[in-house]
Parts: sequence; structure tokens; C-alpha cells
Amino acid sequence: MGVDIAGWIECRQSFVLEGEDTPWQAAIDLQLLFPGRSYDAFACLFGIQNYANFRPVAAERGLPPDASPQVREEYQRWGEAFGTSWISWAEIKAIDWEEPAEQPDARIHWYEQAEDGSLVYKGKAAWDRDFAEAVGHSLIEGVFGARTWPEGQEWKIKGKIYRSERLRRKDVLSSWKAAFQVMEALASNYGDDGVRMIVWFYW
Repeated sequence: MGVDIAGWIECRQSFVLEGEDTPWQAAIDLQLLFPGRSYDAFACLFGIQNYANFRPVAAERGLPPDASPQVREEYQRWGEAFGTSWISWAEIKAIDWEEPAEQPDARIHWYEQAEDGSLVYKGKAAWDRDFAEAVGHSLIEGVFGARTWPEGQEWKIKGKIYRSERLRRKDVLSSWKAAFQVMEALASNYGDDGVRMIVWFYW
């Protein structure tokens, strides 16, 4: 069972609507903008499922006390949510997307060699039977998130090439593309500090 993300993008009005106690208003459901699941994207901003070893930008801040009524109501319905946090568009704009993770990825990246000699990226995993046997680990617990390997270390095993690699923040940008585009557009009306993303995670 994997981890997924939920939440909202909010905008801050210059006034408080009648009958409400906060100027923040729910703008769009994040689940409309974040397709699928990307642990590296979760890790980069919020430190969730952080196998990539990023320094999280906005981890575990909780639900803002001035969250909009709609967001508060929806959040209460989740019950089992965890990792709740938020981040403003101003903070996102200030991120150095070239910044590398603090350590190499805890997952091993693997490639196959094409006929022309070039390497074709096939994926990354916390555990692979051939790799585990080659490095002396027979159980998932022996590899899964338990250690990292020196960056650039490489193994050639049964026709596959395994590498220890370090991600950069820019490697997750495509996952956030739609959400960031919406936040940027809203910021043109509400200001960079007047747009924020509120998130929580669930199994």
C-alpha cells in the first residue's frame, strides 16, 4: 500500500468574508492537479517517503490555524491523514532547483545497455533480487532504506548496470508542473505570499 497526497491551493483575500474568520479562500483541489504518485516530489517539498534524501523545504508544519473553512472541513473528514504541511508560492519561487539531495538515493538506479553502447534508464528500486544477492543481502530489510552507497558506485550484474545516484530538486519539477502553474497564475492577482498549498498524506 502506497502513500498519496491530498490538499488544496488557497488564496488570501484583502478582506474577510461575512460570517467567516479568515481571509483565506479555497481555490482548487490539489488532487485535480497532481496526477498519480511521486515519492520524490513528496520528499523534495515535504519530507514524505524521502528515499531520495532531500532536505525538505516545508516539512510537518501542520494545518495553518487560519486555513479556509472549506479546507478545515475537508481535512477533518480524512481522520488518518499524516505529514500535514503547507508552503507559499513565494517559498516555492525561492527554491534552488539545482540543489542536490543531502545524500545519494537510498534506491539503486538501474540501466540496460543498448546496441549502440548507450545506457537506457529502466528505473530505481529499494530492492532488487539480483542486486541484493550480488552485494550480500538476501532480505528486503537488508537494502530497503537501510543504507546508501557512495555516489557514482556502479555494479554490472547479469547484463544490468546498477548505479548509486544523487537526485537534484529539478528532477521532481514535472510532477508539480500543473500545481505550480496554477499557483503562479493566482499569484498575479493575490501576490506571492497570498497563494499557498496545503497538503496532507494518506495510505
